[in-house]
Amino acid sequence: MKAKFITLDGIDGAGKSTNLNTIRNWFEKHQLPVLFTREPGGTPIGEALRELLLNPATHANARTETLMIFAARQQHLDEVIKPALEKGIHVVSDRFTDATFAYQGGGRGLPLTDITILENWVQQGFQPDLTLLLDVPLTVAQQRLSQNSHPDRFEQLDAAFFEHTRAVYLERAAATPRRYSVIDSSLNLQDVAQQINQGLAQLFGLDS
Repeated sequence: MKAKFITLDGIDGAGKSTNLNTIRNWFEKHQLPVLFTREPGGTPIGEALRELLLNPATHANARTETLMIFAARQQHLDEVIKPALEKGIHVVSDRFTDATFAYQGGGRGLPLTDITILENWVQQGFQPDLTLLLDVPLTVAQQRLSQNSHPDRFEQLDAAFFEHTRAVYLERAAATPRRYSVIDSSLNLQDVAQQINQGLAQLFGLDS
């Protein structure tokens, strides 16, 4: 079986951290080798850039922010993602390029064509085999985020930012539905887990 690259994405408050365990359990159940990683991050360079990007004290404009993210992504691909896939290890990444289109394109308002140029330069056609997109109404996401006493630089942004971010996620999923499994993460954990398991099962041709 060719190793698969799977991404988990969605706006802050969609429940990614909670549902990573669901994915981990599915791979364990089917005894498939898997590596979990995250963006920005996954490498020493990526983690250093992540700290800067999420720090509320960082003052970076949208273009600088986007370049930092793609710099981290280039290192991530070269050092972690592609080597693992070449060894036959499946890779699950908490966020990938969909997040850049959604956050920096939708939320920050950068032209999507500019982001596409960077995507093509860094990824050279490389794309996830499956993106599990956790979708949740903004009111639910904000209620969840309100429980965080130390919000990061993005979690502090206003409702309009996240409305635009969510809209781009859904637009991308609608444009290329074969790559995406849109998960209603406003449901209870069991129902969300069932949707995630079904998406993985369909990709691998296994039971959920």
